[in-house]
Amino acid sequence: MPRIGTTPFAFPDFRGATRRLVLWNLGAYFALLLLTHLSLPLWAFQALNSLGFSSAAFLNGDFWQPFTYSFIHLGIGNTLLELLSLFFVAGFLENYHRPEWVTGLYFASVLGTACAAVAIFLCSRALGHLLLSDPLIGCFGGIFGLLVAIGALYGDVQFMLFPLPIGIKARYLVAVYVLVILAMLFYSQQRYYAFAQLGGALAGLLYIHLAPRRGIAPRLSELWYAGRNRYYRWKRRRAARKFEVYMRAHGRNVRFDGQGRQIDDDDVNDRSRWN
Repeated sequence: MPRIGTTPFAFPDFRGATRRLVLWNLGAYFALLLLTHLSLPLWAFQALNSLGFSSAAFLNGDFWQPFTYSFIHLGIGNTLLELLSLFFVAGFLENYHRPEWVTGLYFASVLGTACAAVAIFLCSRALGHLLLSDPLIGCFGGIFGLLVAIGALYGDVQFMLFPLPIGIKARYLVAVYVLVILAMLFYSQQRYYAFAQLGGALAGLLYIHLAPRRGIAPRLSELWYAGRNRYYRWKRRRAARKFEVYMRAHGRNVRFDGQGRQIDDDDVNDRSRWN
């Protein structure tokens, strides 16, 4: 891993996974904005309720919400802040990791945020103190997971605290953000969102320690082809055993090895001669 020194306040290259993530979120924002300004506010409201993440709706069968809520953005100020943050942290990680790895980390953090929201919802319902809150929207969970990954992998990197000319190491920046989130847990109105963001951070940590360096997609592809090959070898061995039984019933002995390949008697004699 290359050694990294002080990093000035400058945005990285707009490429690869960073460009895809930013453009996907930006396109979803303008699509919702277009629905609102085409005199279709009811459609926009329905999209918000249907695509935003609600723990109660998810438990009632809206299983697509963990994959869609991060693309719902409201307000130009919040959207600009989220997308600029996503641009910076994802682009920084993409300088040292493959685009597939960065994309997997982002979506793992997004799903971890949704899982944490479901967990605190179920716990509150079991304790008789049901948490009522608006649906989760925005990519804050994914951004937090990316930021935690920077703090864990590149803790000594210094960033400038814009607009102040002050540098701070990545690990301390993450620690400050975590303390802010923990403080939000003491406010009932923010508890649901704060706990969800902590779930995104935990998912990001688990991803960087458990996921392969090339990302989830190549690893899943390798597992798929390995499983398919094992299945084909098993079918070949089973066909070989059936063929042995069939030939034995007709008075001939045919043998196969553990890979389902036929063993000739000449090959057996040659191996025994040299052993």
